Amino acid sequence: MKTHRTLIALSLWLFATGAMASKGVAFIHGTGKQTNAYDNYWTGNFVNSVRQGIPDSSKYVVINCDFDQFMWHQDAAGCLSGQLTNFINNEGITDLVAITHSNGGNVVRWIMSNPTSDSRFPNIINTLSRVIALAPSSLGTPLADAVNQGNVFEQTLGWILGYGSDAVKQQQVSWMANYNAQYLYGTQGRPSLPKPFETVIGSDVDSAIWDSDSYCGGYQYQVSLETTQNWLDDCSDGFLECTSQAGAGSVLFYDKSRTKGREPLSHHQSRRNCFKLDTILRSEIQG
Repeated sequence: MKTHRTLIALSLWLFATGAMASKGVAFIHGTGKQTNAYDNYWTGNFVNSVRQGIPDSSKYVVINCDFDQFMWHQDAAGCLSGQLTNFINNEGITDLVAITHSNGGNVVRWIMSNPTSDSRFPNIINTLSRVIALAPSSLGTPLADAVNQGNVFEQTLGWILGYGSDAVKQQQVSWMANYNAQYLYGTQGRPSLPKPFETVIGSDVDSAIWDSDSYCGGYQYQVSLETTQNWLDDCSDGFLECTSQAGAGSVLFYDKSRTKGREPLSHHQSRRNCFKLDTILRSEIQG
């Protein structure tokens, strides 16, 4: 009888502990100064689909910061840590999943790699359960080098690169190699990040005018990214080579292994509900 009562008490305790856990999801944009990332960066369709994966779908936040700055800047990591701290405190979040895109992954890695540089960082790290990094620029991109040399990319890819901002300078290949070697965790030969940093890799760009899949997210972006892919490895999303995207943390999946129709995700499509990416992420954050 005593054993039976003990088991009941333990079950009730476990149930209460689970009930007290509050899961939330944060959508963290890439390069650019955002004031309405919900509409202009992710789109409401994407955000509203993905957040259905958490028990209370109202517990989400869409970050709006100035990621044209260096990752450690007060308007970048400082802004992100402030908005995440407010979200965690106001909603009582105890289990935070961060979904990042592109350079947003670098800003989150800065926070996780430098916990003593800001009093807000430790609580954010403790609350994080995982980071799902969509097409992160962990090793930089040759296109950032090209922009800073003032060639044609500055004009043709201004919509994604930001015309030589500090964040674009930061994503030059040699600069990211230096940051990874000295200030950031998670890359080869460096300490592991304190929480899982799982990457989704975009491996190609489709822009055939007769292919309806080329129009997901906007055909004009596909055409631009198909052009810039000529300066990158065969495995790239038009902005980042696969090696860069896989350069930190662990690979969650390559696009074609899980997308509908085994379609590739361009750099633009990896922040849109293209080829069931939204439902894949929804399923991931349910775990």
